[in-house]
Amino acid sequence: MPLTLDARDQALLDGTAGPAAALAMRVVVRTAESMEAEHLLDITGAHIDSCLYHGQAGLDFAQRLAGDGAQVSVPTTLNVSSLDLLHPELYRGDDHTRDQARALMNAYEAMGCEPTWTCAPYQMDARPRLGEHVAWAESNAIVFANAVLGARTHRYGDFLDIAAAITGRAPAAGLHLDSARHATIAFDVSAVPAKLLDLDVAYPVIGHHIGKLVGSAVPVIVGAPAGLSEDRLKGVGSAGASSGSLAMFHVVGSTPEAPDLETACGGRVPTDRHMITAADLRTARDQLTNSTKANLGAISLGTPHYSVPEFARLIELLGDRRIHPDVHAYVNTGRSVAHELDLRGWSTRLADAGVQLVTDTCTYITPVMADIHGTAMTDSAKWAYYAPGNLGLDVAFGSVEDCVESAIRGEVVRNEGVWADA
Repeated sequence: MPLTLDARDQALLDGTAGPAAALAMRVVVRTAESMEAEHLLDITGAHIDSCLYHGQAGLDFAQRLAGDGAQVSVPTTLNVSSLDLLHPELYRGDDHTRDQARALMNAYEAMGCEPTWTCAPYQMDARPRLGEHVAWAESNAIVFANAVLGARTHRYGDFLDIAAAITGRAPAAGLHLDSARHATIAFDVSAVPAKLLDLDVAYPVIGHHIGKLVGSAVPVIVGAPAGLSEDRLKGVGSAGASSGSLAMFHVVGSTPEAPDLETACGGRVPTDRHMITAADLRTARDQLTNSTKANLGAISLGTPHYSVPEFARLIELLGDRRIHPDVHAYVNTGRSVAHELDLRGWSTRLADAGVQLVTDTCTYITPVMADIHGTAMTDSAKWAYYAPGNLGLDVAFGSVEDCVESAIRGEVVRNEGVWADA
């Protein structure tokens, strides 16, 4: 059936709310038609990725909207930018790119977006509830919203994200619909040793392995411990959205739409089933390392942005020790979490230990890291996946425990004992 617009949609399309809203509605309508949606639906919020500077076209588009008076019609958060405004001294790029990136940030703020500058809007107090329709961009945020919160968003990339935020409307298609949210492929981790599944490091590795296999399908994980933490689920989703096109997954007993396998699959049992072994995970872990160099130049944690519980673990691991003087240590996080660190006195403790906080952006997309001599180590599968190509670095993936011990010693060390059965 062709797309049907209601009177409100047609009015926006006809320009009754001005040229910016008309342009935004044209983008939404054309997308809806390409997705074969029959109508549009209301959204309660949006998260914008277009604020990350990639070139002149993105700035031109945002400034055209802002110049024509565009205003978002729903609460709208902003993804990471290309600058850390709280630590501007870290920027190592050219002046022209810096100025263009700042102009882009200004344009989105002018449209009424909240200057959150985080890839993890789900770490903020206000976040969508089960069943709410939103238009979120940023791959890890999309998969977290769908899988962990049970909110509903399709993949909203650059320009479509802000168009949906301005109109307050999105195509009634894709992962907004019940039928698209059911799992069609199952992954069983019951054969993985319990001691490995009890560690945070297992979950980004599981996500990396699954992402390479599922494409854009919706998987369900069975055999994992019940009640997985949000940070472990974040690890699965962000890794799978990097190695593949994961936009939603279920974990039986942990995610809200998977109290059991039958519910996760919409009443059907998937015929496509995979048994994940410890050997599979060891292979996936090794795929995230491209360096054999023992000398360590840097660690970069927090991609997606580190949460308060993750910082608590980092503080615990550091104790009263300091980072080796030849190692640069970075932790990426959002402003809301950084504020909480200040309130708890943790920011000072981290600085004293030699840890540099990075806010508003991320070290694999913005030139903020110092010259690195040796391997860069991370506990993030997403960072490990993108940093070699983006930054040209030699990268080693490991647990946060591995990263901290390596940073203190000044050389790459990994606890292979947890993988001994793999």
